[in-house]
Order: sequence, then C-alpha cells, then structure tokens
Amino acid sequence: MQPLKLLVVEDNIPSLELMTEVFMSLKAEVRPISDSQKAVAMVNQEKFDGIFLDLEMPNLNGFDLARLIRKSSWNKSTPIVIVTGRDERQTMQDAFAIGATFFLQKPVDRQKLNTLFRTVSGGMLENRRKSTRVPIQAEVACTVGSRTVRGMSWNLSQGGMQVEVGGLKPKDAVRLSFQLPVSGVVIEAVGVVVWVNETRQGIQFTSVGAQSQQSIRQFMAEVERMER
Repeated sequence: MQPLKLLVVEDNIPSLELMTEVFMSLKAEVRPISDSQKAVAMVNQEKFDGIFLDLEMPNLNGFDLARLIRKSSWNKSTPIVIVTGRDERQTMQDAFAIGATFFLQKPVDRQKLNTLFRTVSGGMLENRRKSTRVPIQAEVACTVGSRTVRGMSWNLSQGGMQVEVGGLKPKDAVRLSFQLPVSGVVIEAVGVVVWVNETRQGIQFTSVGAQSQQSIRQFMAEVERMER
C-alpha cells in the first residue's frame, strides 16, 4: 500500500520541521510548505490524503486556504486538520463549518502528533479508497426523468464514475445501470452529474445498494491487483 500523502502548511519553521519529521517517521510521504499562497497551487495540481493547516498565517490564513481547498477539484473531500494555538469554542465551530475534519491544539509535540496520526490515518485511508479510480469500459444506461440515454464508462470509484453519455447536464439527477466486466454483476445506482466537458461527464453516487457497493469494491481491488 502506498504511504499516506500529506500536505503540511505552517509558517512557523520549527513546527513545520517537527511535523514533517514525525509524520515521515510514521511512514507518511510529506510535502512541507511555509507559504500558504504557494499551497493554493499545490492543492489544485495534486491529490493529498490529508492536509494540515496552521490558522495564523500571513497573506492567506488557514480559514481562507481551507475554503479554497473545499472548492478545488483535487482535494474537495480531503480530510483537513486545523492546527492552532487558539482554543475558543467559536474558532472550532468556524473551522468545522468550513470543512475541517480534525482540530489540533498548539503547542504541538511528538506525542500529540503520534496520537493524532493514528487517530486520523484510518479516515484518510478510507477517503483515499473512495476517491481511487480504476478504468472500466462498459455500456452505461443513464435515466434522467423519463428519458434514458446510453453511453460508455471510463473509470469508476466507490464514490462515482466518469462516463461518456450525450445529453447530460450539470446537476442532473440520474439513475445508472451498468455491468461489471468478468463477474457480470449488474450495478444499479443513483447519482448526480457534478461536471461536464465536451466529451465526458462526472457522476457522483448518492445512493448505492450494499451489495452493489461490495461488488464495486471487489472489482476495484481486482483491477488494482492486476495493475501491480
């Protein structure tokens, strides 16, 4: 399994170095950065398993950076850990309101960082599994209202799929039906179109039966084993 890929954004260099050292000792891949504005480009160019943000930074503070992360195509669902010396209840409420997942109180030390990593790593791995995509070419039937259109799938994750189906528009609610290769299991799901370009569309699942979820997980695991 690939190590967790973490982005750590902290303008206090000793704290940044400590977090980097501790997380790397726990076998994580760490991208440390002290400039929050440069971090914006990073979150828009690559996927991370977890992002650690200091709240008090010049130019672009942690709140503003977290808002931009939640709007990014790569990391909109990536767990965010807010790191701050502020302990007001309102600060925590504001952090969670903009999409923070965890809260770490400063000053940080090795024990705190070790404990936090073990607490959040399971959720980060689960989030990775949901966003991991594997290729799949299968005929897909998409029903929008009373209209059914057909096309092809391109890739699949536990949270959605990319398809090439004519006539879909952003925010369309769709019912999907497609057959997994090899096993022949038919997957029925409900989703919403979240993006559209000239040839393809991205659909996020909103409802998938337990059996279909299990079949998707098994299919993805088999594809990943074959690609190793």
